[in-house]
Amino acid sequence: MTVNRLLLGMLTPSSNTALEPVTSAMLSGLPEATAHFGRFPVTEIALSERALAQFDDAPILQAATLLAHARMSVICWNGTSSGWLGFDADRELCRRIESATGIAACTSVLALNEIFERRSVRNFALVTPYTDDVQARILNNYLDAGYTCVAERHLGRRDNFSFSEVDADTLRGMVREVAKSGPDAISIFCTNLHGAPLVEELEREVGIPIYDTIATAVWKSLRLAGADTRRVQGWGSLFREVL
Repeated sequence: MTVNRLLLGMLTPSSNTALEPVTSAMLSGLPEATAHFGRFPVTEIALSERALAQFDDAPILQAATLLAHARMSVICWNGTSSGWLGFDADRELCRRIESATGIAACTSVLALNEIFERRSVRNFALVTPYTDDVQARILNNYLDAGYTCVAERHLGRRDNFSFSEVDADTLRGMVREVAKSGPDAISIFCTNLHGAPLVEELEREVGIPIYDTIATAVWKSLRLAGADTRRVQGWGSLFREVL
């Protein structure tokens, strides 16, 4: 009997060490689903010309094309760059990936925005590792799109590798702080943080939906691949409630 395999392609920043193990752990209960990763150079998150140039389409499309050789069911940009570049950057990237590969494409941030719409989220809280100016750009882009950030915490970091070294207690503390403002939802917004494994416990504690951007990438990828997201258990309300 042939099993219908779900091959989820993830475009990954080169200095990221969190999203691969976290993504694979999320999929562990779906034996037919596997994640496959294509890297391209990203080492710092900043608004300098050099840092922004890391997200030019050419190397990303090259990585997507290589993933397509393995006949992916979907290709996802598992990163948050359109938070500061503008959401149209992700829309155009998806269009170009689909044109180049013939495979459905999605991104962490566009998935998060879709979740906000499905859950009627208008006031949200944001947790990131980013610098002041990057954080401000993200907040402005969301405000322009009709979302109000009622609380935020960020760590002032720009070295992408260092994001993966933020410890669980620091992330718990940041989430607890922003939860005090009573947002409709909280986003842990960075795919090199180990926030997703904390979501289930923190949702129980604060009583607010928490959408981690590694989780949003997996959620949308599974939906595009035709899987039932409710089979992903223990990773928060996203997979149970946003259908």
